[in-house]
Amino acid sequence: MADTTETPAVGADTGTGGKRPKSVRVVLLALMIAMMLAMLDNMIIGTAMPTIVGELGGLEHLSWVVTSYTLATAASTPLWGKLGDMYGRKGTFLSSIVLFLIGSALSGMAQDMGQLIGFRAIQGLGAGGLMVGVMAIIGDLIPPRERGKYQGMMAGVMALAMIGGPLVGGTITDHWGWRWAFYINLPLGVIALVAVSVVLHLPKKRSEARIDYLGAALLTVGITAIVLVTTWGGTEYAWTSARIMELIGIGVAALIGFVFWQTKAAEPVVPLHIFRSRNFTLMSVIGFITGFVMFGATLFLPLYQQSVQGASATNSGLLLLPMLGAMLVTSMAAGRVTTNTGRYKVFPILGSVLMTVGLYLLSTMDTGTSRFTSGVFMAVVGFGMGCLMQITMLVAQNSVEMKDMGVASSSTTLFRTLGSSFGVAIMGALFNNRVQDVMAERAGALGSKVTEQSAQLDAASLAKLPAAAREAYQHAVSAGTHSAFLLGAVVAVVALAAAVFVKEVPLKGAGPKAEDEPDAPAAQPPVAETV
Repeated sequence: MADTTETPAVGADTGTGGKRPKSVRVVLLALMIAMMLAMLDNMIIGTAMPTIVGELGGLEHLSWVVTSYTLATAASTPLWGKLGDMYGRKGTFLSSIVLFLIGSALSGMAQDMGQLIGFRAIQGLGAGGLMVGVMAIIGDLIPPRERGKYQGMMAGVMALAMIGGPLVGGTITDHWGWRWAFYINLPLGVIALVAVSVVLHLPKKRSEARIDYLGAALLTVGITAIVLVTTWGGTEYAWTSARIMELIGIGVAALIGFVFWQTKAAEPVVPLHIFRSRNFTLMSVIGFITGFVMFGATLFLPLYQQSVQGASATNSGLLLLPMLGAMLVTSMAAGRVTTNTGRYKVFPILGSVLMTVGLYLLSTMDTGTSRFTSGVFMAVVGFGMGCLMQITMLVAQNSVEMKDMGVASSSTTLFRTLGSSFGVAIMGALFNNRVQDVMAERAGALGSKVTEQSAQLDAASLAKLPAAAREAYQHAVSAGTHSAFLLGAVVAVVALAAAVFVKEVPLKGAGPKAEDEPDAPAAQPPVAETV
């Protein structure tokens, strides 16, 4: 059955509609819980990792605990979106929650590092469907004109995960043990599962088309190769090593084969016609760059503040509060303005400008920059990202037909995920090289020895350094963050260029659209007016 079936979107009451607002709120709460599970997990696990290694051993495989999860999430994201479009979003979303909870429970019971890595991959497969499911279901329930009102909720969940993740992870590990860092997902997941099962009512669908297994396999291989290149390059293997070159070759060949096959497949995993919409393509580019910048910033800002400004590592999540707080406020304001006016083009442009300026300001930080000054610079970046984070998804969804809502949501999410992988890898490589060069210049052989294993020292290693080496390291980190953020500013200019070419197509629910509007998708099916 097609998505255009005029079945009540949510709530059992089809009479007066009096129960619908409450039903919508319950569903949205459940969706936000699911979204938080997906975003919170890696943040919690990061602080538990030293304890996990101490009990399970396998230090040499430590990075795979995160990599297996990331790989599985990235590879499965487009597949979940397509399955939702073909077989119905509710069942697909519930399946992803169940898979995530199974992976969480198994991870908590892991007896060695190999088991933990495998179970984390299962968890990641489920996580790939959580974010996509949330975005696509909201796209089904709420017209784009009204969707802006809920941007603040999503931005708030994101800020809560980034700030609270390390704090929650440390508290759970210290008081309950590291296994509860995984088990904590179970009660939250069950709440989301029950709420969605009982309250959410979407049209049931059954597609006669077969799943595009070849396309799914090619896309999975291509994404896996890309993520491994960005994860291993410059750390496990040199960027010019045979292994990295092989992965690049495999990834490029798989993605070229994927694009070719999508033109032939009866039910393609990612229908290429969605990229004919200029706005959708531009939002994909902006989403990629936002991911590139955001995750690079969240990686290097705490490192700078801990190494150069002497901040405590315990409260590392709180160090990002100026950026995340600004992002939350701006996202809420942008959502309200979009809802009230139906206009949105100003936000990608303004957001890209603020993000570029903020990153340039961050690149000017040195060993004498105060915490207040760096906080102001972070806030500028946060204001920029707040204009971009949810608007990109809103415009992308508004640019496709309802039958492609899932693949539009998953593609936009995938581009942001890939952007984060590239951002962490490229900015990280630039940072590491700069730190090692400055350490060699300022501290000679001792400086080279200090950073030969890693350019990112923890607080304990930093405290053990002689005063001269510590001062040299502070200058080196300052120089490294300068290079990383300057690169981020240059990349953000591309987002600005893309934003300029966005065409302001009237949002569905925002009034009549022009008959000859090429970017405007087909009309959206009726949605509860009380939403």
